[in-house]
Amino acid sequence: AGRGPREEPSWGPPPPGRKGWRRRGPAVRERGEAAAAAPAESFPLDFTAVEGNMDSFMAQVKSLAQSLYPCSAQALPHDLRLHLLHNASVTCNDGSPAGYYLKESKGSRRWLLFLEGGWYCFNRENCDSRYDTMRRLMSSKEWPATRVGTGILSSQPEENPHWWNANMVFIPYCSSDVWSGASSKSEKNEYAFMGALIIQEVIKELVGKGLSTAKVLLLAGSSAGGTGVLLNVDRVAEQLEEMGYQGIQVRGLADSGWFLDNKQYRRTDCIDTITCAPTEAIRRGIRYWNGIVPERCKLQFKEGEEWNCFFGYKIYPTLRCPVFVVQWLFDEAQLTVDNVHLTGQPVQEGQWLYIQNLGRELRNTLKDVTASFAPACLSHEIITRNHWTDIQVKGTSLPRALHCWDRSLHESNKNGKAPLKGCPIHLIDSCPWPHCNPSCPTIRDQFTGQEMNVIQFLMHMGFDVQKMAQQQGLEPSKLLGMLSSGN
Repeated sequence: AGRGPREEPSWGPPPPGRKGWRRRGPAVRERGEAAAAAPAESFPLDFTAVEGNMDSFMAQVKSLAQSLYPCSAQALPHDLRLHLLHNASVTCNDGSPAGYYLKESKGSRRWLLFLEGGWYCFNRENCDSRYDTMRRLMSSKEWPATRVGTGILSSQPEENPHWWNANMVFIPYCSSDVWSGASSKSEKNEYAFMGALIIQEVIKELVGKGLSTAKVLLLAGSSAGGTGVLLNVDRVAEQLEEMGYQGIQVRGLADSGWFLDNKQYRRTDCIDTITCAPTEAIRRGIRYWNGIVPERCKLQFKEGEEWNCFFGYKIYPTLRCPVFVVQWLFDEAQLTVDNVHLTGQPVQEGQWLYIQNLGRELRNTLKDVTASFAPACLSHEIITRNHWTDIQVKGTSLPRALHCWDRSLHESNKNGKAPLKGCPIHLIDSCPWPHCNPSCPTIRDQFTGQEMNVIQFLMHMGFDVQKMAQQQGLEPSKLLGMLSSGN
């Protein structure tokens, strides 16, 4: 992973209510400390500790991994296996048992639990239509026996330089409730909404499969799963503490789940999942799902106002576990609920201003988020994409920023030192429009499927180069040069 220019992270004070909160229980040793101190990791190499050029190191690790595990990932493309929950009363929407996919890594005491995303439904009509069109998000009946882990769930060092050797758990989303529900199927309820209970039950089962000896549990998720991380990470930490596992450090990684309860570009009535304004959908959803939110957040709002806790910038200051927030500044799902539809026609000026303003508002909500990665791209979800290592903010890739975050948490456990030099964890693009970052994922024209470069994309969006150059006080040719180099 390229290092890019060394730069100091802009490290603001921790937000109120999070002052140096530490997990109770004995101090946890990280690898690389006195190897003699048993029980050490049985796998001696952990290259998150390696600085500088990773390529040659990667090659060594790969060949070592293959010699240690002759049947390594090459031979097992389907690497996560399905386990339906033993407790059959914890179910998907249709009453079929919920479950999880697991790939154990015997040498590692790191566990990654990933919450899948996929929108939600909030009344009988749109849940029925979801059941007709997206049944695997409401039922386990047709889930495959195995899944391939990609991105941060991959066990290939090249695809996942961050945590390739961790125990990987993928929890499919089949509760349609942003992982918040606690109601079972009954005479009265056509559907069960048990997202919050599914997570609790998976934790209980994993404790018997080695989670009990974990050092770090990273609860990650994308989209609705990213919001699910914010809603559940403290509850998971409390659950493990109550079970007597105080030594496990619980952390969160929320990808594309940090939404704004902003004003829509064009107001529409709440007819279906797509047109419904974010606040209204969640208000209705909480009632329909019997949704639960963390106590500490709930106390900040009046009764009946719990919907606020589904919005990252409102719940984050109340969280105790460290959470890393990954969010595209121009998130496609956010634009969808805000009724900005980019349909191949040039964007009107009003939309263009709305889009730029969205980026500004989002950037604003992240300024006190200690660990964050927010590229100025138009996209949705990243951590399970196989190109997740390519995106950079200010010369730092996401796996590198996560590595710096791991290190900073480890260091601060030891002595509460200042942030690490040259290892930034607060990375937010400052350029003002979609795809002004040259490492953004490729954009394709929705109709022709042609790839577009930044300039083509901006022209296609109806971007007026002359006018923008004038506003920025630049020559048009200078502006175009800057756009193509992404400054």
